[in-house]
Amino acid sequence: MTGQAQAGRPNKLLRNLNAKIASIPMILTALVIFVGGTFWTVFYSFTNSKLLPRLSFVGIEQYERLWAAPRWVTAIENLALYGVLSLIFSLVIGFMLAALMDQKIRFENTFRTIFLYPFALSFIVTGLVWQWILNPDFGVQSVVRSLGWTSFTFNPLYTPEIVIYGILIAALWQGTGLVMCLMLAGLRGIDEDIWKAARVDGIPMWRTYLFIVIPMMRPVFITTIVIIASGIVKVYDLVVAQTSGGPGISSEVPAKYVYDYMFQAQNLGQGFAASTMMLVTVAIIIVPWAYLEFGGGRKRG
Repeated sequence: MTGQAQAGRPNKLLRNLNAKIASIPMILTALVIFVGGTFWTVFYSFTNSKLLPRLSFVGIEQYERLWAAPRWVTAIENLALYGVLSLIFSLVIGFMLAALMDQKIRFENTFRTIFLYPFALSFIVTGLVWQWILNPDFGVQSVVRSLGWTSFTFNPLYTPEIVIYGILIAALWQGTGLVMCLMLAGLRGIDEDIWKAARVDGIPMWRTYLFIVIPMMRPVFITTIVIIASGIVKVYDLVVAQTSGGPGISSEVPAKYVYDYMFQAQNLGQGFAASTMMLVTVAIIIVPWAYLEFGGGRKRG
């Protein structure tokens, strides 16, 4: 019987054959375009390519030049500061808004639409809107001074030391609504009996959220962090629309550095080196997390 049962079972390679055949174009696309493009970029980052790729190897010269450039160092510092603050504030504000929405308030659909609407806008539109709002001549500073506070000063986009915070404000305005919706979906998935049990035991609501609800929403938080992180690494549109990297180079970011060197300065080698460093940075963050999440950490558990 056992032999007959095994004979009747389809080969593992032939299971879901139609789905496997349908996935072939996607697999080939990933291998040729993404994986192949990545190796191509890394390979030519060790060359002296200018307007066009050329096999003129210079070793790590492009990387030495990259890390000696004040513009690149400033871009990395800005990305680190922007990334940490964006991740923290997006999660905190998004979760707090979701917790308020979860109280079944009136006009919930209206408020949810209002908070989510900025996410439907392009980053260019968002950047231009906040460039106008933060403009000292006719934005927030001008409005407040017209009300009588003539000494009020608020012009982050024109102050090199705080310009990155002006970009952060626009990013939070656009992205927090999506985080709120993701968190709200996670909260709505919590069993109502858990809330009832916490109330019966006299557990304060803040402790229920902190020690019971949030740990149960771990998959939602992981998904949200991945979405936020992907937006942080590729931030470009907001910077171009609001400041174009200025004043000077004070709001420079890696993605803009790559674009400028590859398409404006016509220095492909330097652009490839910067792209490779962005890839390495992402890998350093993602690979350990992926191993702990899907590899050794789960097996040990």
